[in-house]
This record gives sequence, C-alpha cells and structure tokens, in this order.
Amino acid sequence: MRLDCGDICPKTGAYKVIDGQGKVVNTVYVGKGETMPPTQYSGCYYESEN
Repeated sequence: MRLDCGDICPKTGAYKVIDGQGKVVNTVYVGKGETMPPTQYSGCYYESEN
C-alpha cells in the first residue's frame, strides 16, 4: 500500500520511505490514525513493511 506524507496511517507499524527511483532511503514507525510525517526528499512515499 502506497501512502504519501499527510495521509492517515491505516495501521500501526514500520513503513519504508521509498524515493523516486524505488530505492528504500529510510524506515519510520507510525501509529494507527496518526498523520504520515513529511519525507526528507521530494518525490518520496511510504510503503508498509508488513
């Protein structure tokens, strides 16, 4: 599932930060119902690790 910064997190867990080329650049832990945090680089998005 792809999420962008500002989206509401659907479930608690670890999310990979993916850059524009599809490379994993970081991992964040977000709780259910929280807002996905801003990414360090433009063009990045989140994917669930679960």
